[in-house]
Amino acid sequence: MPTYGRLRALLLATAVFASIGSGPRAGQAETLTGALVKAYVNNPTINSSRAAVRAADENVPRANSGYLPTIAAMGSIGVAHSNSNSIFPNSSGSLQELNLNYGSHPRSYGVQLDQTIFDGYQTINRIRSAESGVLQARAGLRLSEQSTLLDGATAYMDVLQDTALLELQRNNVQVLQEQLRKTRDRFTVGEVTHTDVAQAEASLSSAQSQELTAEATLETSIAHYRQVIGDHPTRLAPVKPIAQPLPRTLQEAVRVSQIEHPQIISDQHAVDVAELAIKVDEGSLYPKVGVQGQFAQQFDLSGQPGQRAFVASLTGNITVPIYEGGQEYATIRQDKERLSQAQLTLDQDRDAVRKGVVQFWGLNQASIGVIRAARAAVAANEVALAGVREEAMVGQRTTLDVLNAQQALLQARSQLISAEHDAVVNSYSLLSAIGRLNAPTLGLVVTEYDPRAHFNQVKGKLWGVRTLDGN
Repeated sequence: MPTYGRLRALLLATAVFASIGSGPRAGQAETLTGALVKAYVNNPTINSSRAAVRAADENVPRANSGYLPTIAAMGSIGVAHSNSNSIFPNSSGSLQELNLNYGSHPRSYGVQLDQTIFDGYQTINRIRSAESGVLQARAGLRLSEQSTLLDGATAYMDVLQDTALLELQRNNVQVLQEQLRKTRDRFTVGEVTHTDVAQAEASLSSAQSQELTAEATLETSIAHYRQVIGDHPTRLAPVKPIAQPLPRTLQEAVRVSQIEHPQIISDQHAVDVAELAIKVDEGSLYPKVGVQGQFAQQFDLSGQPGQRAFVASLTGNITVPIYEGGQEYATIRQDKERLSQAQLTLDQDRDAVRKGVVQFWGLNQASIGVIRAARAAVAANEVALAGVREEAMVGQRTTLDVLNAQQALLQARSQLISAEHDAVVNSYSLLSAIGRLNAPTLGLVVTEYDPRAHFNQVKGKLWGVRTLDGN
């Protein structure tokens, strides 16, 4: 029968992957959903993507400005000095010289208004392009949220896995220390040779090295957890693979991914932006029509003190481009090539998304069988180790046989822990691959960030430099 130490090792190694309610005081532990809420609210990558969406929102009022007039106030002030001499005959017929010397302060103020009437449909196409850019940025935000949530789930499971593996290695060291003690005792009474002692010592040294490696790996996982979640992991609760939000068939999963995956949605809007860029630049070949109005109040005109005038005008302007060096034509051709590039990128990402769905569908389906096989391997190796130890006591097995059996059991338990870890990560990866790894699907208790709030605040904003938070 297995000893108490081996049973304790199995419990420690596998407890983290049991059901949440199986452990004492499990309700007080940090859950995966709680950790993902922290990442959703505080992760700098997500918050950076939200800022990028808000920046993209401002392109809409910028484009709308093409419909609005520009108004400018003008003013001028100066100093003028005049000195002139005049010679003319007086009444007696002799010549008389007249000297005129005076100064003035010519000045003026006024307002000028410019209004575009027709710009070759550039403004309306810029607005459409800006709106498509906003939708593209929102899809990018969804992609960032998906990536961060998947990274958070993986980091959570990595800490659970590496904690369990470290416990396995620590217990393995304890078992091998006891094995070495017993081997030395048997060597003292002549039951085994010095070779058996050396084999036990070598196994212990190797186990101690593996323990140090496991400690370093756990520290790395904890650091990654802090980076993604923003907090130190404490008493992480066990997790089960997600199943209900996943499609029932691979065909349905592929179909959903081609419609809902944020990368594909982002690429579709990128195609729209590229198409509208062509129309915007084609507008530069159209005539431009506009009006200009201005009024000005002037004082001390032409250096004459006290003279004033009021000037007002309204002018219509039309500009018909004929040839401007070929730059516009090159820009339009360049835009068409960028459109082709955007369309090819969309096709490429469609295939990549489909590949990801097929890949993680297979891994997720295989997880069940892998876990079942790993559990069977653990049970069989436990029986084998117990038998080898009993046979070694009566001289039918060597110390090396015992050490090999212990190593096989350790490896089987490690594989079971990794299989439980991979089952959870694969289920979240599959949900991400189809484009549904988000706060509502996971049931995160958090106020979902709504990018439309900030867009509605700024789309009609005409002035002001204060940024808005979207609340």
